[in-house]
Amino acid sequence: MDKRSIQSDMSSYIGKLLRDHFGKGPSSVFVSIEGKFLTIYLKDFLAPMERVLVGQRNDKKVEETRDLMMRELIPDIKATFRATSGIHVDHLYYDWSLSRRTGVLVGVITTDAPDEGEELISYEHKDAVHEEVEKLSQKAEKAPASIRSFLLNNRTLLIERNGILVAIEKEMISAGYEQPLKISKRRLEKRLLNHASFETILGTSIEDVFIDWDFDKDRSYMVLILKP
Repeated sequence: MDKRSIQSDMSSYIGKLLRDHFGKGPSSVFVSIEGKFLTIYLKDFLAPMERVLVGQRNDKKVEETRDLMMRELIPDIKATFRATSGIHVDHLYYDWSLSRRTGVLVGVITTDAPDEGEELISYEHKDAVHEEVEKLSQKAEKAPASIRSFLLNNRTLLIERNGILVAIEKEMISAGYEQPLKISKRRLEKRLLNHASFETILGTSIEDVFIDWDFDKDRSYMVLILKP
Protein backbone atom coordinates (compact mmCIF):
# COMPACT_ATOMS: atom_id res chain seq x y z
CA MET A 1 0.00 0.00 0.00
CA ASP A 2 1.46 3.39 -0.96
CA LYS A 3 1.77 6.32 1.44
CA ARG A 4 -1.16 8.24 -0.02
CA SER A 5 -3.51 5.27 0.43
CA ILE A 6 -2.29 4.75 4.01
CA GLN A 7 -2.87 8.44 4.82
CA SER A 8 -6.37 8.26 3.34
CA ASP A 9 -7.27 5.13 5.32
CA MET A 10 -5.89 6.66 8.53
CA SER A 11 -7.93 9.81 7.95
CA SER A 12 -11.16 7.83 7.59
CA TYR A 13 -10.38 5.67 10.62
CA ILE A 14 -9.55 8.60 12.93
CA GLY A 15 -12.64 10.52 11.84
CA LYS A 16 -14.91 7.59 12.59
CA LEU A 17 -13.17 6.72 15.87
CA LEU A 18 -13.59 10.24 17.24
CA ARG A 19 -17.18 10.46 16.04
CA ASP A 20 -18.04 7.16 17.75
CA HIS A 21 -16.52 8.20 21.09
CA PHE A 22 -17.21 11.93 21.23
CA GLY A 23 -20.58 12.03 19.47
CA LYS A 24 -19.18 14.32 16.78
CA GLY A 25 -16.09 13.83 14.69
CA PRO A 26 -13.93 16.45 12.97
CA SER A 27 -15.12 17.83 9.64
CA SER A 28 -11.61 17.40 8.21
CA VAL A 29 -8.72 15.07 9.07
CA PHE A 30 -5.33 15.72 7.45
CA VAL A 31 -2.79 12.90 7.82
CA SER A 32 0.87 13.28 6.92
CA ILE A 33 3.66 10.70 7.19
CA GLU A 34 7.18 12.09 6.84
CA GLY A 35 10.28 10.26 8.02
CA LYS A 36 9.65 8.85 11.47
CA PHE A 37 6.75 11.20 12.23
CA LEU A 38 3.02 10.86 11.72
CA THR A 39 0.88 13.98 12.14
CA ILE A 40 -2.91 14.14 12.17
CA TYR A 41 -4.45 17.62 12.04
CA LEU A 42 -8.15 17.89 12.97
CA LYS A 43 -10.50 20.73 12.01
CA ASP A 44 -13.94 21.62 13.37
CA PHE A 45 -13.72 19.14 16.24
CA LEU A 46 -15.90 20.15 19.19
CA ALA A 47 -18.81 18.06 20.47
CA PRO A 48 -22.11 19.80 21.42
CA MET A 49 -21.57 19.38 25.18
CA GLU A 50 -17.98 20.59 24.82
CA ARG A 51 -19.24 23.67 22.97
CA VAL A 52 -21.44 24.50 25.96
CA LEU A 53 -18.53 24.12 28.39
CA VAL A 54 -16.23 26.24 26.23
CA GLY A 55 -18.94 28.88 25.98
CA GLN A 56 -19.03 28.93 29.79
CA ARG A 57 -15.22 29.28 29.86
CA ASN A 58 -14.82 25.84 31.38
CA ASP A 59 -12.08 24.77 28.97
CA LYS A 60 -10.24 22.90 31.72
CA LYS A 61 -13.11 20.41 32.11
CA VAL A 62 -13.04 19.69 28.36
CA GLU A 63 -9.27 19.21 28.42
CA GLU A 64 -9.48 16.83 31.39
CA THR A 65 -12.26 14.78 29.77
CA ARG A 66 -10.45 14.54 26.45
CA ASP A 67 -7.27 13.52 28.23
CA LEU A 68 -9.07 10.62 29.90
CA MET A 69 -10.69 9.60 26.61
CA MET A 70 -7.43 9.71 24.66
CA ARG A 71 -5.71 7.47 27.21
CA GLU A 72 -8.35 4.86 26.40
CA LEU A 73 -8.17 5.36 22.61
CA ILE A 74 -4.41 5.47 22.08
CA PRO A 75 -3.82 1.68 22.45
CA ASP A 76 -6.55 1.04 19.86
CA ILE A 77 -5.10 3.64 17.50
CA LYS A 78 -1.63 2.12 17.74
CA ALA A 79 -2.96 -1.41 17.23
CA THR A 80 -5.06 -0.40 14.21
CA PHE A 81 -2.19 1.44 12.52
CA ARG A 82 0.05 -1.57 13.06
CA ALA A 83 -2.52 -4.07 11.75
CA THR A 84 -3.73 -2.11 8.72
CA SER A 85 -0.58 -0.35 7.51
CA GLY A 86 2.35 -1.98 9.30
CA ILE A 87 3.21 1.33 11.00
CA HIS A 88 4.46 0.90 14.57
CA VAL A 89 3.79 4.04 16.59
CA ASP A 90 6.07 4.18 19.63
CA HIS A 91 4.36 7.16 21.27
CA LEU A 92 1.34 9.29 20.41
CA TYR A 93 1.14 12.92 21.53
CA TYR A 94 -1.93 15.15 21.29
CA ASP A 95 -3.22 18.64 22.00
CA TRP A 96 -6.22 20.84 21.19
CA SER A 97 -7.10 24.42 20.36
CA LEU A 98 -10.66 24.55 21.68
CA SER A 99 -11.28 28.13 20.60
CA ARG A 100 -10.39 27.23 17.01
CA ARG A 101 -11.97 23.74 17.24
CA THR A 102 -8.77 22.13 16.02
CA GLY A 103 -6.43 19.46 17.30
CA VAL A 104 -3.33 17.52 16.42
CA LEU A 105 -1.99 14.01 17.06
CA VAL A 106 1.73 13.37 16.62
CA GLY A 107 3.00 9.82 16.34
CA VAL A 108 6.66 8.85 16.62
CA ILE A 109 7.13 5.84 14.37
CA THR A 110 9.47 2.98 15.30
CA THR A 111 11.82 2.30 12.38
CA ASP A 112 14.89 0.16 11.75
CA ALA A 113 16.82 3.32 10.85
CA PRO A 114 17.33 5.36 14.03
CA ASP A 115 18.33 8.50 12.12
CA GLU A 116 15.42 8.39 9.69
CA GLY A 117 13.95 11.87 9.43
CA GLU A 118 17.30 13.68 9.80
CA GLU A 119 16.98 14.80 6.18
CA LEU A 120 13.95 16.83 7.25
CA ILE A 121 15.94 18.95 9.70
CA SER A 122 17.38 21.54 7.31
CA TYR A 123 15.17 24.53 6.54
CA GLU A 124 15.69 28.26 6.39
CA HIS A 125 16.20 30.04 9.74
CA LYS A 126 16.36 26.78 11.73
CA ASP A 127 19.02 28.14 14.09
CA ALA A 128 16.93 31.24 14.83
CA VAL A 129 13.90 29.04 15.55
CA HIS A 130 15.96 26.99 18.01
CA GLU A 131 17.18 30.16 19.75
CA GLU A 132 13.59 31.34 20.16
CA VAL A 133 12.54 27.93 21.51
CA GLU A 134 15.35 28.10 24.05
CA LYS A 135 14.26 31.58 25.20
CA LEU A 136 10.65 30.46 25.57
CA SER A 137 11.65 27.33 27.48
CA GLN A 138 13.85 29.31 29.86
CA LYS A 139 10.89 31.50 30.77
CA ALA A 140 8.59 28.52 31.33
CA GLU A 141 10.97 26.02 32.97
CA LYS A 142 14.61 25.82 31.84
CA ALA A 143 16.64 25.68 28.64
CA PRO A 144 16.32 22.25 26.98
CA ALA A 145 19.27 19.89 26.98
CA SER A 146 18.68 19.49 23.24
CA ILE A 147 16.41 20.90 20.53
CA ARG A 148 15.60 19.41 17.14
CA SER A 149 13.07 20.59 14.58
CA PHE A 150 11.57 19.10 11.44
CA LEU A 151 9.72 20.92 8.65
CA LEU A 152 7.45 18.01 7.75
CA ASN A 153 5.63 19.89 4.97
CA ASN A 154 4.84 23.47 4.00
CA ARG A 155 2.31 23.71 6.86
CA THR A 156 3.80 21.70 9.71
CA LEU A 157 6.87 22.55 11.77
CA LEU A 158 7.59 19.99 14.50
CA ILE A 159 9.92 20.96 17.35
CA GLU A 160 11.36 18.39 19.76
CA ARG A 161 12.75 19.39 23.16
CA ASN A 162 14.57 17.06 25.53
CA GLY A 163 15.56 17.63 29.16
CA ILE A 164 13.28 20.52 30.15
CA LEU A 165 11.67 19.42 33.42
CA VAL A 166 12.76 21.18 36.61
CA ALA A 167 12.95 19.53 40.03
CA ILE A 168 9.57 20.72 41.34
CA GLU A 169 7.84 19.42 38.20
CA LYS A 170 9.43 16.01 38.64
CA GLU A 171 8.20 15.95 42.25
CA MET A 172 4.65 16.82 41.12
CA ILE A 173 4.73 14.01 38.57
CA SER A 174 5.94 11.54 41.21
CA ALA A 175 3.10 12.70 43.50
CA GLY A 176 0.46 11.98 40.84
CA TYR A 177 -0.18 15.51 39.57
CA GLU A 178 0.74 14.77 35.96
CA GLN A 179 -2.56 15.90 34.38
CA PRO A 180 -2.89 19.31 36.12
CA LEU A 181 0.82 19.96 35.53
CA LYS A 182 0.47 19.25 31.81
CA ILE A 183 -2.61 21.47 31.45
CA SER A 184 -0.90 24.32 33.33
CA LYS A 185 2.31 24.01 31.31
CA ARG A 186 0.34 24.09 28.06
CA ARG A 187 -1.44 27.30 29.01
CA LEU A 188 1.77 28.97 30.17
CA GLU A 189 3.78 28.07 27.08
CA LYS A 190 1.00 29.03 24.69
CA ARG A 191 0.77 32.45 26.37
CA LEU A 192 4.52 32.86 25.95
CA LEU A 193 4.26 31.79 22.31
CA ASN A 194 1.91 34.71 21.65
CA HIS A 195 4.85 37.01 22.39
CA ALA A 196 7.50 34.96 20.63
CA SER A 197 9.00 35.92 17.26
CA PHE A 198 8.38 32.75 15.26
CA GLU A 199 6.23 34.51 12.63
CA THR A 200 8.96 37.12 12.03
CA ILE A 201 11.65 34.45 11.86
CA LEU A 202 9.71 32.16 9.51
CA GLY A 203 8.17 34.96 7.45
CA THR A 204 4.68 33.51 7.65
CA SER A 205 1.65 33.47 9.92
CA ILE A 206 1.14 30.74 12.51
CA GLU A 207 -2.44 29.45 12.47
CA ASP A 208 -2.24 26.97 15.36
CA VAL A 209 0.14 25.88 18.10
CA PHE A 210 0.04 22.52 19.89
CA ILE A 211 2.24 21.22 22.72
CA ASP A 212 2.46 17.88 24.52
CA TRP A 213 4.94 16.07 26.79
CA ASP A 214 6.20 12.63 27.61
CA PHE A 215 7.15 13.17 31.25
CA ASP A 216 8.78 9.73 31.55
CA LYS A 217 11.25 10.59 28.78
CA ASP A 218 11.45 14.30 29.74
CA ARG A 219 10.55 15.14 26.16
CA SER A 220 8.15 17.57 24.54
CA TYR A 221 6.83 18.08 21.03
CA MET A 222 5.59 21.45 19.81
CA VAL A 223 3.72 21.71 16.50
CA LEU A 224 3.36 24.99 14.63
CA ILE A 225 0.71 24.98 11.90
CA LEU A 226 1.88 27.53 9.35
CA LYS A 227 -0.13 29.49 6.83
CA PRO A 228 0.83 28.01 3.45
